[in-house]
Amino acid sequence: MKSAVVLLPGLNRDRDMIAALTKISGKPPVTVWQTDTEIPDVDLIAIPGGFSFGDYLRCGAIAARMPVMRAVAEKAAKGVMVIGVCNGFQILVEAGLLPGALMRNTSLKFVCRQVKLQIANANTMFTRRYQQGQIIRSPVAHHDGNYFADAETLARLEGEGQVVFRYAEGTNPNGSINDIAGIINERGNVLGLMPHPENLIEAAHGGNDGRALFESALGIAA
Repeated sequence: MKSAVVLLPGLNRDRDMIAALTKISGKPPVTVWQTDTEIPDVDLIAIPGGFSFGDYLRCGAIAARMPVMRAVAEKAAKGVMVIGVCNGFQILVEAGLLPGALMRNTSLKFVCRQVKLQIANANTMFTRRYQQGQIIRSPVAHHDGNYFADAETLARLEGEGQVVFRYAEGTNPNGSINDIAGIINERGNVLGLMPHPENLIEAAHGGNDGRALFESALGIAA
């Protein structure tokens, strides 16, 4: 399967994402720049973490209005898989591709540590290599990861299985409502999560708990 990585000024996890996709799929993803209005024919588009445009205004607000994000939205509407990690999650929310908002951590501090995640929905294109309820590890590094949604939206997310990852065993690093760490859109092809699975895919990282996410999305057999 073919993949692409979106590049934006201020992102600092693009090389990590490119390395993960290359190692797992065996071929490097194409890269698309903020001003690109078209994205090649790919199966998966990844928006990495970092601090796009310095996180001015709101995190991801400026990046969400770049031409490339219109192209991402068009691909998503056609069923192409899209994953946004950390700042990528914030960008997807700002672009209207995912509901809710990502606010300042309740501690008002930047957090950078490892957390535990529970697989809340293993029946998605991104989590089919995991088991329902499975607990995995993943690093986080963010200042604005406190997910919030109004009561109606939250009920819909919970009721329709759109909550994919939750912070587990008291490791919620940001105060996110219902311990939500990652959600998916109604169609099931756009995923946003605050943790960084691309940074835990091999022994050199200290574990490979994040690898199955990319194997799931790329259709790699066990």
